[in-house]
Amino acid sequence: MSVQSNSSHINRILITIAILITIACSGNEIQPPVIDQNQITQETSINESKLSQQNANGQNLFSLADLVEEVQLSVVSISVDIISRGRFFDFTDEGSGTGMIISNDGYIVTNYHVVQDASDIKVALSDGRNYSAEIVGLDVLTDLAVIKIKANDLSTIKFGQSNLLRPGDWVFTIGNALGLKGGPSVTFGIVSGVDRTVQTERGDLYDMIQTDAAINQGNSGGPLVNDKGEVIGINTAVYSGAQGIGFSVSSTVAQPVIDSLIEDGKVTRPLIGLRGMNATNTISNRYDLGVSEGIFVTHVSSNGPADKGNLKVGDVITAIDGLSTPTMSEFLPLLWSYDVGNTITVTYISDKSPFITEITLDERP
Repeated sequence: MSVQSNSSHINRILITIAILITIACSGNEIQPPVIDQNQITQETSINESKLSQQNANGQNLFSLADLVEEVQLSVVSISVDIISRGRFFDFTDEGSGTGMIISNDGYIVTNYHVVQDASDIKVALSDGRNYSAEIVGLDVLTDLAVIKIKANDLSTIKFGQSNLLRPGDWVFTIGNALGLKGGPSVTFGIVSGVDRTVQTERGDLYDMIQTDAAINQGNSGGPLVNDKGEVIGINTAVYSGAQGIGFSVSSTVAQPVIDSLIEDGKVTRPLIGLRGMNATNTISNRYDLGVSEGIFVTHVSSNGPADKGNLKVGDVITAIDGLSTPTMSEFLPLLWSYDVGNTITVTYISDKSPFITEITLDERP
């Protein structure tokens, strides 16, 4: 019995050992991970390459700091004294704004409302120099003004083509926001919309660029700059009813106005005698216009050129002399390309029917 018991015990031990050996040799064994050093090196190189490419792409897209340093050399701070007439004596108020140097001999563009009624204008350059400035010309219709200081060899801004802008393009502003000391303030954002019409107390502003880059008090007259360091707009208005909505006069509108102000001290434009807005699908559906592009007439001056040409509120102007006018950004430059006294042929839709009329242009006061 003792020999059989020991033999049985030995057999169990041998069976156990055999089982363990079988498991150890099995292909389902749990092995520690094997690290392939060559694979790690290769993957690391690929990831670093991708990261470098992303950084390069980002830098090419918008190198903000470098552009700011370059553009701000041509941005100036403007402070003004404004005389307010009282019943018994006058008051002097202070105001501030921003301007841009557009010629190396001292011409500066800013907003009309910045220097309007100013009795004294001071300009501070980015290098700390200060000058007195004189008004060269004013244009209330675009809220633009040109002033001049007696200086030479100045850094100047470069205008870009605002007509190439698309919603979503990166932009930044530089300005004397809130009149804070320590240099200009920089804000960054995108183009939120183009070809906007903005109503102000001085009248409607057309072909405006909408941006979410912050435009605060004191930024007026400063540049809206694209990713190439080119000025594509002049900051002019903030919509007080909402946050993140500011507007700039497009460079397409501003440049001929600036040239006229420097050359003649004013802008002479023909007058058609109406106000209007872009005819959109929403407006077309609301008023059952029968057309979704053109200039929707919202006001006609009594006894003015448009009134004499039988245009009325609710009509939609679609062309001048056969040239299409789908929006205000096409209509106004075309209209302003004519001289006072010219007669134009206007194609329009009235009560869903097409008409043609001739209008002789007056001079805008």
